[in-house]
Amino acid sequence: MPGSMSLTPPLRGLVLAGGQSRRMGADKATLQVGGMSLLDRAVINLEAVVDEVYVAVKPGQIDEPVRRKFSVIEDMFADIGPAAGLLSAHVSYPESAWLVIACDMPLLGEPILNFLCNARDAQRDATALAVAADQSAEPLCAIYEPGTLAAFLVQVGAGGNSSPRSWLASVRTKKLTTPVEGALLSANTTTELARMIENIESRPSAFDRKPGNE
Repeated sequence: MPGSMSLTPPLRGLVLAGGQSRRMGADKATLQVGGMSLLDRAVINLEAVVDEVYVAVKPGQIDEPVRRKFSVIEDMFADIGPAAGLLSAHVSYPESAWLVIACDMPLLGEPILNFLCNARDAQRDATALAVAADQSAEPLCAIYEPGTLAAFLVQVGAGGNSSPRSWLASVRTKKLTTPVEGALLSANTTTELARMIENIESRPSAFDRKPGNE
């Protein structure tokens, strides 16, 4: 019947790269892994699975060399953590679903992102990888459908909880077992980053594609 079919919202990619990096002591986005910055690595891996990729930045970061070469979305909200980038992306493209990742997860490569995209359930509010420790949905490796982002924006705008993790726990989220152990680990210190680099070098194909490969 005409009009009975629902269209799947388009999917865009978003790298959250506007954090303060206090524990690292340096801008995480600029740190090098395998000859690439963490931000470059995240964007390349996202570009392998979605057609349009944006980088979420704080006001004042848009002209920094590591960020200005990408399509950026400037945070429209202050003091709400990673929700700022997520909701700013939604305001910019309200019809779109968003595959969101953090720039400081160097083990999160193309195979895992492709797995997440293939498992997307657009009839749910979100699709996310599950954290191994407690099986909670990881908000920084998830697909958010536009309807749930609109509702999250209303909640945050009314002064409610701005935690994406809490939001995913409260809505219809499809949770997936992470196919590669440790893929959701974030690099918060130089020691952690060095350990992750060793992991990538020992199992490169499990984590990402090589730039230039099709």
